[in-house]
Amino acid sequence: MRRLLLLAALAPLSACGLHPLYSGGGSGAVASALQQVEIAPIQGRSGFLMTNALRDRLASGSTPAYRLDIRLDDRIAGLGVRRDDSVTRERRTLRARYQLVDLASGSVLVDATAGSDAGIDVVQSEYGTIAAENTALERLADNVADKIVARLALFAQRRAAAK
Repeated sequence: MRRLLLLAALAPLSACGLHPLYSGGGSGAVASALQQVEIAPIQGRSGFLMTNALRDRLASGSTPAYRLDIRLDDRIAGLGVRRDDSVTRERRTLRARYQLVDLASGSVLVDATAGSDAGIDVVQSEYGTIAAENTALERLADNVADKIVARLALFAQRRAAAK
């Protein structure tokens, strides 16, 4: 009886229209499209971290068909202020404007932004604050890279479905 109820409850889910994004695994349409993305150089420490995070996720291996151009905006702003005007809390924001360019035609296929922010406690040790800011930047670069790759994967899936 329980199995019958479970099957009856799961039946509507088969028509919900959800499909796996990475169907076919490493040889699927999305994975092979992501492997053809070349990352253009990005300036600065945040650019270095972003490039490494994207390379880890894209696993470029074949001849590039696309180029990913990224411009980063990395800011730190003071939030909490004491009576003596010293900052007690900071907010680090990393925003990326990115474009996926088709190398054959030069046309822009995806033009979007992604961003994330993190709160940082300002402590009395300057070293501790700098270490917290650097750790926040590393996490933000990973987070923004995840968002960019997810958007590119969605684009690749839609493009493969249209063919």
